[in-house]
Amino acid sequence: MTELSSTATEDAAAEGPATMGSAAEGPAAEGGGSGRSAGYVQSLDRGLAVIRAFDADHPRLTLSDVARRTGLTRAAARRFLHTLVDIGYVDADGRLFTLRPRVLELGFAYLSALGLPEIARPHLERLAAVVGESASLSVLDGTDITYVARVAARRIMSVDLGVGTRLPAYATSMGRVLLAGLPPSDLNEHLAELEPLTRYTITERSHLLAELDRVRGQGWSVVDEELEEGLRSMAAPVRDGRGVVAAAVNVSTAARRGSVTTMAAEILPHLLEAAAAISDDLAASR
Repeated sequence: MTELSSTATEDAAAEGPATMGSAAEGPAAEGGGSGRSAGYVQSLDRGLAVIRAFDADHPRLTLSDVARRTGLTRAAARRFLHTLVDIGYVDADGRLFTLRPRVLELGFAYLSALGLPEIARPHLERLAAVVGESASLSVLDGTDITYVARVAARRIMSVDLGVGTRLPAYATSMGRVLLAGLPPSDLNEHLAELEPLTRYTITERSHLLAELDRVRGQGWSVVDEELEEGLRSMAAPVRDGRGVVAAAVNVSTAARRGSVTTMAAEILPHLLEAAAAISDDLAASR
């Protein structure tokens, strides 16, 4: 028996007259409050929050874990989990819940519509083969970048990067390329609090803005041990048919491989060539 089989009486008692869980079911949840659009559906938002509660560090969660990580009551979390189990997105094993492979449909729908990963992949494969290092493609999503394609030559980071991985834009080479490509009026909403991820991370806003100006001017970015010590990466923009920066491509390498000057001499020409080829194919596909 799983935690989902608890009685409806417990659900009702846990809810109370004005909890998050009970609000999810009422008309007030359907938009109009807290700056949400009129079409906002709170129950959908919370259902997706339950899915996002699972990650690489938390692949198996109890009902209490889900409630805590989402801010939902146990009763509301139980109902969302029950629904996700019924439709095949979550598996229940005793007290523990895990995502099922079907949840990948949500991400694949976006990637299929985007088309960009399929366009970029052969170019990433050639780039990785030529330089002997991992090559990736990402897009900007809020204050983060999200990996949408990757060809890994070897693992050089402490985290296992893959499609769907999110990293802070301000401390990554691809993020800085994407931030530099934004209109100045849009930049603020994509800048997170600049926390020091290593002793080398730029944490002063004025310094970051100056760096973005430099990236914008030269057409590429290099981040040297700011995301993780021992890691260096270089990125270039991918532009659509209108010349707008749509994505970024990068190469990551161990800092011990050589200096930034060496990386610029040995890797940058191939990186820029790959970015231009992806841009051309992207423009031709639209």
